[in-house]
Amino acid sequence: MQTSLAAAALVDDARRLMLRGLGVTALFSAFVNIAFLIHPLFMMEVYGRVIPAQSRDTLWALLAIAAFALVIYALLEFARGFTYQRIATGVARKLNLPALEAAVSASVAGGTREATTAIRDISDLRGFLSGSAVNVPFEAAFSVIFVAVLYMLHPLFGHLAVGAIMAVTLLNLLADRLTRTPIREANEAQARYVADVGGALRHAEAIEAMGMLPALVAGWREREAVMLDRSESANLRARALLAFLRAVSIGTQILTVALGAILVMRQEIPTAAMFVAMVLSGRATSPFSALAESWRQWITAAGAWTRLTDLFARAAPGRMTTPMALGGGGLVAERLSHVPPGSDVPVLRGVSFELKPGEVLGVVGPSGAGKSTLARMIVGVGRPTAGGVYLDGTSTYAWERGSFGRAVGYLPQHLALIDGTVRRVIARMEEGDPRLVVRAARAAGIHELIGRLPFGYDTPIAEGAHRLSGGQLQRLALARALYGDPGLIVLDEPNANLDMAGERALVEAILAARARGAMVVLIAHRPSVMQVADRLLVLQEGRVAQFGPRTEIIDSILPDVRPAPRGRPAQVTAIGRRGDGG
Repeated sequence: MQTSLAAAALVDDARRLMLRGLGVTALFSAFVNIAFLIHPLFMMEVYGRVIPAQSRDTLWALLAIAAFALVIYALLEFARGFTYQRIATGVARKLNLPALEAAVSASVAGGTREATTAIRDISDLRGFLSGSAVNVPFEAAFSVIFVAVLYMLHPLFGHLAVGAIMAVTLLNLLADRLTRTPIREANEAQARYVADVGGALRHAEAIEAMGMLPALVAGWREREAVMLDRSESANLRARALLAFLRAVSIGTQILTVALGAILVMRQEIPTAAMFVAMVLSGRATSPFSALAESWRQWITAAGAWTRLTDLFARAAPGRMTTPMALGGGGLVAERLSHVPPGSDVPVLRGVSFELKPGEVLGVVGPSGAGKSTLARMIVGVGRPTAGGVYLDGTSTYAWERGSFGRAVGYLPQHLALIDGTVRRVIARMEEGDPRLVVRAARAAGIHELIGRLPFGYDTPIAEGAHRLSGGQLQRLALARALYGDPGLIVLDEPNANLDMAGERALVEAILAARARGAMVVLIAHRPSVMQVADRLLVLQEGRVAQFGPRTEIIDSILPDVRPAPRGRPAQVTAIGRRGDGG
């Protein structure tokens, strides 16, 4: 079974839930509108029977009937609102999990904006289903009930109501046409403005240190001005048309009363019918007054649904859902090739190698050779374009993520530590076994540092709280990779921020993992850490240049250490520079 199939099943369930719920609420809407007729019928009976006959008994009887009818009306309104709320909650619950999975997959593929949009779409869809806009089309459809009663009172009342509905509908369509583009441009400008400011604030230290704030503020003010201009234009047009809509609504009631007075004077209708017609005409036209705004929300909700279903269809195809335990097999790459999305240039080209349990593979090469991409392929983050990577005979990409995570430890080149306590960070956001957490921290050489933190292993690690140095964070990430004694450990530049003590701890951790039979893939530029490697894989332009025992290859990839000018350290040029983005 594939995760995409599971997501498709949940999407189908959510669609059926919405359709069933909307069908039920349509039925409720019909009864609610019929129950509303108690108001005009009560008025007609009071003016037509109670007042002329001066009958208090009739008034009390009518009040009792009206009270009972209003209780029914309130129950129907509550049932309709409750149904909308259940639809919204049910759809959100069914889509939250696939949305989160799809968001993570999109982020891995570089679609961070698409990922955040998926979460926002879930919220927008839930808000729409639990709001008032979803009910407007039903109210408009059942306004025919009130128009029919108006025709029964007098055909001219019906004609006036139909004319008012047409006028309000045309004004709504005009409002939508005049405001749609400015509103869209304002929303896009606001999204860009918020993204720019939020992205810059993540680099507050550099901004403050190098005095970049005035230049950034100038750019922000320009984008803010564009956003405000678009928003003001849309709001002014919307307010002008809203004023006309309100004028038409009030004018309809005035014309209804005037028409009713004429008909009363002609003795074509009783006086009560005039007031009843005023109430019914307002009820018949009110849904159409909100039609443009509600229609825009319907379009927005439909767009959110389309984006979600498209994202689910593309998210993580081919992954298994059956958990598997790691056996005693090794790691094999067979003719592995990868072309990034949106590019036609392969980053990896036919890479093949084999790693047995208890071996350490060192991967070296110049910047842009594809080393980090190879690490992501090994841990199944990216999908191979051709060939594959197999751990214990199973594709690392297709492996079910939960059990795969327990079998693999990964330290990426760019550190990614989720906010939480030290204990939860090391235990991969679970509560974790304290003994395993401490053992992983000791293996990474960070146990003593953690003991000096304010709350030890319960110290929160978050942005702006108990900041650690780059080397300390890297050792914390190393402890996370070592947690649970995984059978495969992939380390991408694990010593980039480490001092000598940290590098010694790293080497000891790798040796300990090898001693217990784990496979280690080590990507690094410093030749010192490569002394623990059993085999070396040399990448150049995505291809395997050399692969074999370290002792046979080390001399060829480190032919010389160039003498540096006085006062500068020597440079090792054959391996490449630190900060490989490939």
